[in-house]
Amino acid sequence: MRVFITGASGWIGSAAVDELRTAGHDVLALSRSDASTAALERAGVSVLRGTLDDLDTLRQGAGEADAVLHLANKHDWANPKESDRAERAAVEALGDALVGSGKRFALASGLLRLDSSRPALESDPNPGIGPDAPRGGSENLALDYAARGVQSIALRFAPTVHGIGDHGFISLIVAAALRTGVSGYIGDGTNAWAAVHRGDAARLARLAIEQAPAGARLHAVAEEGVPTRVIAEAIAQRLGIPTASIDPTDAVDHFGFIGRFFGADMTASSEVTQRAYSWTPIGPTLIEDIAAGAYTR
Repeated sequence: MRVFITGASGWIGSAAVDELRTAGHDVLALSRSDASTAALERAGVSVLRGTLDDLDTLRQGAGEADAVLHLANKHDWANPKESDRAERAAVEALGDALVGSGKRFALASGLLRLDSSRPALESDPNPGIGPDAPRGGSENLALDYAARGVQSIALRFAPTVHGIGDHGFISLIVAAALRTGVSGYIGDGTNAWAAVHRGDAARLARLAIEQAPAGARLHAVAEEGVPTRVIAEAIAQRLGIPTASIDPTDAVDHFGFIGRFFGADMTASSEVTQRAYSWTPIGPTLIEDIAAGAYTR
């Protein structure tokens, strides 16, 4: 199968490329830079040059492939509305190009809890609808294409996809600890974050492209919830610094923008996903990666 991937040189995307190629699939990757293009070509990947804003290029890639894996996002935290706009436009361009084809279209999405009394479930609909919703309402937009002959699939990734080289949310928490000399958690630190190792997330992306039916929602979650105080304590032990509770009103000053989220509960179950796709996470846990120095190399 030929798979068109956006975000192929990114944190999850580069692992997904390796996973797909090892399984015998051909990969066509969107690449926006000379450095990414060179690395992808060395890995035996065909390249289309362009960005998320090059909608004609996105349509071309979708038309030339048997399936689409959309992992790219601008992640412009200083201008989230621009990230949301670009994400919605890209999903619409890809979806329109796939109408009536019966091809699989898997896109990266996030985990949103509708019921604070329990972890998020695969059966929970995404509340984000329309261009003003988080990520431009892209999950629901993509799933709407299932009624138009596209096998749309939502890949909901845990808020931390960890491993050596991760520059995501946990790296920002570690950076705050290094900057302030204190490994912090917000309030009592009992709120928890779901987590998954990068390799496990990439394997599930491949399984989605190979197996998932139209309208499926998959949870790339290995650990249902790791308390943020436990995360802070693991960071403190690795760095040899104390832990401390950070008042919610001081969270952004201490952590930066990630302080707006670190005090939230973002837990999720992947029981249905694991059973349906014979996906059993095998990578290190988040705490094991922190202890091994994944964020302090």
